Amino acid sequence: MLSLLFKYWGRLPLPLLHGLGRALGRLLFHTMPKAKQLAAENIKQSQLSPTAIKEAVQQNFINLGELILETPYIWQTNNKKTKEIIQSTSGWDEVEAAIAAKKGIVFLTPHMGCYEVGFHYCALYFPVSVLYRPPKKKWLQPFVIQGRERSNLRLAEANATGVRILVKALKKGEAIGILPDQVPNAGDGEWADFFGNPAYTMTLASKLAEKTGATIIMLYGERLAKGEGYVLHCTKVESINTAALLNKAVEKQIKQRPGQYNWHYHRYKVRRKAKERLQQDHA
Repeated sequence: MLSLLFKYWGRLPLPLLHGLGRALGRLLFHTMPKAKQLAAENIKQSQLSPTAIKEAVQQNFINLGELILETPYIWQTNNKKTKEIIQSTSGWDEVEAAIAAKKGIVFLTPHMGCYEVGFHYCALYFPVSVLYRPPKKKWLQPFVIQGRERSNLRLAEANATGVRILVKALKKGEAIGILPDQVPNAGDGEWADFFGNPAYTMTLASKLAEKTGATIIMLYGERLAKGEGYVLHCTKVESINTAALLNKAVEKQIKQRPGQYNWHYHRYKVRRKAKERLQQDHA
């Protein structure tokens, strides 16, 4: 039943889905006080003005609604439709140069805009292996795999086996994708400021880039108004050798379109074991 619903959902026009998503986002804004408070607290870290903060919180929920309703659509796009919804690209020449160099690419895609569409577009032209964390609700797993995996696009689970997949891909000169603002497990990260507050930050992306000499590119699918599609932004990053540099690169991307960042994501969440280590370090 759910499979048929997803299939039908994916056939609806993107402008309709985004229109419904905006309505859903406004509803969520008024019915999710805890998420709204979290978003407001996180946005304050970005040093926006009070008026801009209020607007960004509202826009955050509108984008959340659009994200929820666009995801089944993106998961079911074929190659032709993927090309059609990407209205333009920025910095694609950097991607082509990196592919030609055959040293691999580390794509960094924060929780911003449509973070599914960028990898789908890249997979039209070259292989991409994307690190992912399985959903907590196991019944969603088949839909996630079916929606994300396709020709040239491979999923690598966030474990030792998945890391080996990423290393192998980079050694072959291929591309990998990582969400750099995802909170890592204890022992897999370091503390570094993110908009002025300590955030437990992954070290995997930095280690892979340093070990292989791969090109680092920030990949962001900007969601256009009225369901017109997306603009794919590709920005070369010179160095992410430390967790602090990685967070600075993510901050720079967010500041360009703060309204499209998922501020409700609990970026400052501290996993228990990591919290214990932090307390020990400051004892």
